Amino acid sequence: MRSDQVLKRATESVGVKALAATLRLSPALIYKWCQEWDARDPDASGARNPLDRLADIVRTTGDLEVVNWLCHEADGFFVPNPRPQPAQIDTELLVTTQRLVQEFSELLLTVTRSIEDDGQIQPGEADRIRDAWELLKSTVEAFAVACERGAFRAPPQA
Repeated sequence: MRSDQVLKRATESVGVKALAATLRLSPALIYKWCQEWDARDPDASGARNPLDRLADIVRTTGDLEVVNWLCHEADGFFVPNPRPQPAQIDTELLVTTQRLVQEFSELLLTVTRSIEDDGQIQPGEADRIRDAWELLKSTVEAFAVACERGAFRAPPQA
């Protein structure tokens, strides 16, 4: 989905005038942001919007902290999609499945260790749980990508 479409959809829930008032901008600018923008097309009616600018910041700097911050503001957490290595994709299905189970077991072990001493989860322990969860999500995503790329199909019969 294009950035202008995302903004248009988001704006519909509150209305252009309300969003413009909150941002202290003109409704005309908000409308422009919600229209397709193309730098190569002088007749395009849209304007380069904040989402396009954020994407440019991330592409130019290579720093995902902007995305992490935005996800935090939305009460979420950013996890980049893994880039499976060719050797990783070519591994056997059983080995890859065992890795998934191992990562899940590590998450459960981290939770168990966090609560076994005092029955509570302290902030540092919560951070370790988050790290184990993020590793598990990345491992599952790499597995799904490998499946989508056909890494676990039988080779064609000659």
